[in-house]
Amino acid sequence: MEKKKNFLRKIVEDDLKSGKYKEVVTRFPPEPNGFPHIGHAKSIVLNFGIAKDYNGKCNLRMDDTNPDTEDMKYVEALKDAVEWLGFEWSGDIRFTSDYFEKLYNYAIELIKMGKAYVDSISEDEMREYRGTITEPGKRSKYANRSVEENLELFERMRRGEFKDGEHILRAKIDMSSPNMKMRDPLLYRIRQHSNHYRTGSKWSIYPMYDFAHPLSDYIEGITHSFCTLEFENNREIYDWLIDTLNLEPPRPYQYEFARLNINYTVMSKRKLLELVEGGFVSGWDDPRLPTIAGYKRRGYTPESIINFCEEIGVSKSNSIVDVAQLEYSIRDDLNQKAPRVMAVLDPLKVTITNYDKEFETINASLYPADIAKEGSRELKFSKNIYIDRADFSENPPKGYFRLTPTQPVRLKYAYIIEYEEAIRNENGNIIELKVKYYPDSKSGEDKSGVKVKSAIQWVEESSAKKAEIRVYDRLFKEEMPKGVEDLNPNSLKVIKDALVEPFVIDSNEERFQFEREGYFYKEPIDYTKESPVFNKIVSLKDSWAKKNKQTTPKKSSKVELKKPDKSGEMAKLNENEQKIFDDLIKRYGINSQLANILARDKNLFEFFNKALYEYSSAITIANIVANEVVRELKDKSIEQLKFKPQNIAILAKMIDSEIISSKIAKEVFEIMANSGKEPEIIVKEEGLEQISDPKIIEKIIDEVISRNQNKVEQYRAGNKKLFGFFIGQVLKATEGKANPKVVNELVKKILG
Repeated sequence: MEKKKNFLRKIVEDDLKSGKYKEVVTRFPPEPNGFPHIGHAKSIVLNFGIAKDYNGKCNLRMDDTNPDTEDMKYVEALKDAVEWLGFEWSGDIRFTSDYFEKLYNYAIELIKMGKAYVDSISEDEMREYRGTITEPGKRSKYANRSVEENLELFERMRRGEFKDGEHILRAKIDMSSPNMKMRDPLLYRIRQHSNHYRTGSKWSIYPMYDFAHPLSDYIEGITHSFCTLEFENNREIYDWLIDTLNLEPPRPYQYEFARLNINYTVMSKRKLLELVEGGFVSGWDDPRLPTIAGYKRRGYTPESIINFCEEIGVSKSNSIVDVAQLEYSIRDDLNQKAPRVMAVLDPLKVTITNYDKEFETINASLYPADIAKEGSRELKFSKNIYIDRADFSENPPKGYFRLTPTQPVRLKYAYIIEYEEAIRNENGNIIELKVKYYPDSKSGEDKSGVKVKSAIQWVEESSAKKAEIRVYDRLFKEEMPKGVEDLNPNSLKVIKDALVEPFVIDSNEERFQFEREGYFYKEPIDYTKESPVFNKIVSLKDSWAKKNKQTTPKKSSKVELKKPDKSGEMAKLNENEQKIFDDLIKRYGINSQLANILARDKNLFEFFNKALYEYSSAITIANIVANEVVRELKDKSIEQLKFKPQNIAILAKMIDSEIISSKIAKEVFEIMANSGKEPEIIVKEEGLEQISDPKIIEKIIDEVISRNQNKVEQYRAGNKKLFGFFIGQVLKATEGKANPKVVNELVKKILG
């Protein structure tokens, strides 16, 4: 695959052409406090890929400055991930903890320069002194300590003479800086009784990320320090440290790119740790997790992960990638590699009554004609075979092309069979089929003249091997999961009695396409030839696209909304409809568009009136009925709705009372329409109450503005179109819960 030229590659190329650097040196610097996930894969591919493509070097460095959460098992997992993806780091693995003495000495230099001081205020005071985006912060009185006093206190902090939180070391920069990260950031904190996984109890103080990261980059000779967007405002600290310490060139520079976000997935280390430690998954390598260890165990290939990362590219703005794109990458990769074999996941015995041979051998290709690979295997065929239970139906639905009492079907690579009889057990369940076959219908030699519409997989009884199949689905049922409450209860199905053809067990191949079922992988831990276990990697098609299509029952009294005629004009209202239309406008002040929708259908108008009887807020109720309810009634009758007019009245009241916003009301309505729950219960369970407290909203606005300083400057320079951007970012940060009126007023006030 040809690599996409992104803005980071352009920076690297320009720096090399200008002679700014003789060689590119990048780094992948994860914190070893969890197993790496698909987001780390993007960073690995970026950092190692750029170094490789421009004949440079890439270091693997463990950012191990937090002794409370880090562990050597995570170091090993990170090493394994890089190696499995096919990359090599330069020299030995680096550790920030190897630089603790050098970092300490850099801190001493800053103190001697009057650029750092030991502060002793409480966390609450520090928060209070920080200020807001519109108000400058207040510097601690301890900033006036002499250099000698700061040096003495910092040395005593190192010796472990103080409790956690009693003192901290801060940079002395600018408490009025518009970038709140620059308001005397923390450099060192005390961790008195921590036991670092590498340095033990040697250190009682540990450097903060903003201090350790740029200086570690400098120590290693890094040229391009690629970080995700959440570190954009940290870049100013990065540059301040390098410049203030007067470090000799060449020096590193930080550049930011958008992190990877995927739907139906969580990539927060905290949430992944909760899943692992809570026993919701079997471990960090559970095949349902987005960890690299999980993908590896499930059967994904390194090439598929790399292709995915390169295909989605690198950008400057965050977005959500559809997990279907990742699934496509593995399908696309395995389509060219995986041999095609047959497996029956839900076996149903079939006896071919007119087959009079003991058995015969059939030669079958392992790859289709459009794959540039050759190979075949021999299949045993006899009168006793198994097919999948889903491939026979006594009462087939429309479009069913497999075996039925009146429809023959082909056994792939073999013969056409035709139904004769179903054998049942005492409960009436089918346990065996009796069929006949057409001797002159063999694949490639068919002279039977029998027409069939499909071919199905099968296995021969005496040669088939029993296997356990683990069918994995998406771990979360919600597109934007919040946590364990959104877990998919059907994310793992274990099939104990599947049957596979013998080649699958005898072959040295690890990944296969089970025809018509999907791609499967020999389970790397639990598989043995005696007790084979397979993981389903991915289906042949995106099955979730089908799941998300709503199937609806037949309608009894559907709302029939009149549609425009061929000219695009709506049919004129009849006399009665016109009367309702006029009444809605004059009596209730409803706009003509909503009135037009309500007036044209008596069922919809009746629904509106019933809701209005419960709560007299005509405009709010009309909006919900004409926009939300009407959409549900396109596929359902009024009787089939899971909610009543009374529920719509309650929802309208919650909007008017500003308990929820209009935007959140749409989410509540959707849940109510699918579940039938009361609106108040949904709001309580989902935590959807509207945020109207100005103090809370002001803090969120401060954070949004601090992350977007360049846009603040553009706005204040006259680009008033950005006002909507800030409103949108605040609403996004609160997941739509912030009161839009309050947000609007505060943003206007704060931006001036």
